[in-house]
Amino acid sequence: MKRTTILIIALFVASMALAQNTNFRLVIHGGAGTISRSNVTPEIEKAYHDRLEEALKAGYDVLAAGGSSIDAVIKAIKVMEDEPMFNAGRGGVFTNDGRIELDASIMDGKTLMAGAVAGVTNVKNPITAAHAVMTKSRHVMLSGVGAETFSAAQGLEIVDPSYFRTEHRWQQLLRARERDVIQLDHDGPTGMLDDRFMEDLKDPFMHDVKFGTVGAVALDKHGNIAAGTSTGGMTNKRYGRIGDAPIIGAGTYANNETVAVSATGTGEMFIRTAAAYQIFARMKFNNETMINAVQNTLHEIAEIGGSGGVITIDKNGNYTGMMTPRSGMYRGTVGPDGKFHTAIFADETF
Repeated sequence: MKRTTILIIALFVASMALAQNTNFRLVIHGGAGTISRSNVTPEIEKAYHDRLEEALKAGYDVLAAGGSSIDAVIKAIKVMEDEPMFNAGRGGVFTNDGRIELDASIMDGKTLMAGAVAGVTNVKNPITAAHAVMTKSRHVMLSGVGAETFSAAQGLEIVDPSYFRTEHRWQQLLRARERDVIQLDHDGPTGMLDDRFMEDLKDPFMHDVKFGTVGAVALDKHGNIAAGTSTGGMTNKRYGRIGDAPIIGAGTYANNETVAVSATGTGEMFIRTAAAYQIFARMKFNNETMINAVQNTLHEIAEIGGSGGVITIDKNGNYTGMMTPRSGMYRGTVGPDGKFHTAIFADETF
């Protein structure tokens, strides 16, 4: 073989190595809130760790095979949407009028393309509907019947709304109606800690301090990052309320220049602070580190009465999972070594 031919082959191999680096990572969350060890039995704790690992594996398999960060985010979130333990998809909570309205969003850090759906009631996996809006329409967000019609036209799996009904979520609605409160699914009703509520705390599948929005952020072997978020909303909500999960820049944001973000918490406060975009902006325009950008954004949210957490990943594979004070968050990560790391409580690292 001629030397020039060998040189060409060597250059080709080198370029392929650059295009397919080995640095990839997936980070997920299953909601943030007032999560106390005293209220979580060992059996329930193990169940959450197992489900988080299942979601991590689904996304890891995509990334390890050289797949895209977008596909890894979708795969991971679908696992959590199919698990009633999380407030997304099958685990969605009931509105005041006894409906389950689901929201989701997704964003590609390479192209800045984004898609979202809000208030859907019959799409089995809302994250796939958000992706379809991103890739098969000229729009960013569709809502209600229009989003459902579009999803069906794209061949997504449509189910009867009864598919999403679970008894523990129904009981949550009945308790919320009794107290006449609107409850974030990952937070207890402030000022409503009566005996009935305190009794609920003994059953992790009944109370409202453990469940929340799910999300994922990922970096793939091609150096692209992505973010996605999916939620079942808040128990006893009225008037078609929409939170931060489907709002690009509030609950979800991704840009290859800096960071991908998925948030969970008091949606109104994340919208008011443009939380996900704010983290990006702090990094790009203020030259803040990712950790400082997240801390400062969460501090701003807490200052106006909000709570929750975010997961982030940057273009180098650095990541965070951070919460406001006195919060916990179901979270996990996996990288090239294939080892799953999951955590629940605020004092745990992952």
